[in-house]
Amino acid sequence: MAAAGERSGGGGLIAILGAGSVGRLWAALLPSEHCAFLPRLSIDASEHEFEPRRSFSRQEVSPETRCEYVLVRSAPPFGANAPASRQRSRASRPWLAREVLRTPPMAPQGFGEAFLTASPDPGETRTHVSLPWLQSAENVALLLVTTKAGDTLTALNNWLPRVPENTPVVLFQNGLGSQQTVAEHWPERPILAASTTEGANRPSPDVLVHAGAGDTWVGALTTSAADHMPSVVQQLAETGLRVHAEENILQRLWQKLVINAGINPFTALLNCPNGDILSSTLYQQNIDGLCAEISLLLHAETSMAIAPGVLREQIETVARNTASNTSSMRADVMAGRKTEIDFINGYLVQCGERHGIATPVNQMLTNRVQGL
Repeated sequence: MAAAGERSGGGGLIAILGAGSVGRLWAALLPSEHCAFLPRLSIDASEHEFEPRRSFSRQEVSPETRCEYVLVRSAPPFGANAPASRQRSRASRPWLAREVLRTPPMAPQGFGEAFLTASPDPGETRTHVSLPWLQSAENVALLLVTTKAGDTLTALNNWLPRVPENTPVVLFQNGLGSQQTVAEHWPERPILAASTTEGANRPSPDVLVHAGAGDTWVGALTTSAADHMPSVVQQLAETGLRVHAEENILQRLWQKLVINAGINPFTALLNCPNGDILSSTLYQQNIDGLCAEISLLLHAETSMAIAPGVLREQIETVARNTASNTSSMRADVMAGRKTEIDFINGYLVQCGERHGIATPVNQMLTNRVQGL
């Protein structure tokens, strides 16, 4: 097997920067022999000094060389002996974890490993995932960036000088603002953005639950990225997830921003799953004002004309369809992490300032989440 950091097999090496829920979902479903994590570099890291994040499922070892966890999904409608490629097909559907499965120690050798194990529930599959932390980025052929929006620029400042200049970079951040900033910093590089409705969460540090099947759209942010879009979509589609090329990715990101702005801050402030916000006083008193603000901002920024009532219907449809899910913002608050409110409702406040549009509801929600 290839050593960590080397090109493996016939395909290029796919590196993932950001080992949160989204990063781990793609890592678990991409071909493991071609996939690895990039560690977050320490602030004062020299050219060859790395400080990998620790593997969350192993005892304290310094430094960790692998990231190991369990992916929990609903079982596909075919036998357990079906090929792995079919096991990962889009026929798989999400399953909400009822029991945490601890990862046993795994062999440290090899590049990437992902293998199915027996599950106590016949309606699910559990895949043990073991992927290395890279020590070099010189052979990276595709870089997926799944860090939090506020961490993206710093993480890329540390890593992009080590990545080949023609390597496409795909940004998976929530909200808006961070994507444009990256594209402005590296206009000569092939920078793409992705918008995904796949749901994933970690009920424990070493378990990842694929909690909602959706779609992923990928589009170019810089001129040189357009030529890479077909191959990037093809590589991401190897996961079995639904992946589409999107010519107007900023408009797609705005559509997701609307949903996030109408659900995430309420779940964080109320400390509840998505569906519970709909009957809350806080939501009922503010949703119409919020949608009125977003409708004006959408038209000013994108020329899309969507009535406030239509926006509210879109938000509430998603909230009902994901009623038991925990938003990423609520998860951040529960874990004591900084939220992405500045890139969601905070971004809408900034848009309002640029266009002279008052945004009191977005400002209130931003201020209150920042105060948690």
